[in-house]
Amino acid sequence: MPPIIWEHRPERLRAPAMVCAFGGWNDAAEAATSAANFVAGATGATRFAHLDPEDFYDFQATRPQISLVEGEARSVAWPTVEISSARVRRAPRDLVIVSGPEPSMHWRTFCESVIDLAEALDVQMVISLGALLADVAHTRPVPLVGITSDEALAERTSVTPPSYEGPTGITGVLHGAFEEAGMPAVSVWASVPHYVAAAPNPKASLALVRKVESVAGVSVDAGELETAAADYERRVSSAVAGDDEVRRFVERLEEAADAEAEMESEEEVPSADALARDFQRFLNQRGDES
Repeated sequence: MPPIIWEHRPERLRAPAMVCAFGGWNDAAEAATSAANFVAGATGATRFAHLDPEDFYDFQATRPQISLVEGEARSVAWPTVEISSARVRRAPRDLVIVSGPEPSMHWRTFCESVIDLAEALDVQMVISLGALLADVAHTRPVPLVGITSDEALAERTSVTPPSYEGPTGITGVLHGAFEEAGMPAVSVWASVPHYVAAAPNPKASLALVRKVESVAGVSVDAGELETAAADYERRVSSAVAGDDEVRRFVERLEEAADAEAEMESEEEVPSADALARDFQRFLNQRGDES
């Protein structure tokens, strides 16, 4: 059986962008998969294919789930990567969304299968999402890091390049495989506060959704996620306020974030010499035109 099981062929997609997110190691606080699934739901995406789980999962590590059907019969849901497509109104492109648990094995075959899928659908760009634990404050904007070797995507992404070196997950491996295949690809990661890592983090998910919008050039109604993000910040702040040690720790993180933001703001302000050069160039151009 081929790794990709097609349930039906989606109608011709317009310059599609593929959004990928995988649970587990790559998905702190489930921020990445929640973002991908939110985009799928908000755009009315429908599943058209999935990967055969037999090839990629250790079912003792990622177990199937049993549920009751009409209170009696049992249904077994196998872990798998689901593949959906959405036609996005008032946008220059459509979306293909690939989401599911991180595979346990045969990663190279897995990557080849996803790349084959992208080529079959004439995917124009790939956006992979991840989330990592970090020393960041829940009260500040979510820091994003991103990596791409494509100049056009680098301009659209405008996030801090990562400095991390070490073990990686399927998100990093798949991103590298897409770049080796010559397909425009960007990987964007949200930083999640490690002191609330166990809880779902809609604020980080919202930051990833907004980045998908800007990179892919699509618009998503994220009002529900915005409300959840604001409620998340209020609930965490309330919990932090009740623990003096954690509160002081968060205050130090806030101070560090504010200092870094101030430094970045100062770097963006042009120097007096640069302003003088720009003004002189403007005067010279005026002189040439007269």
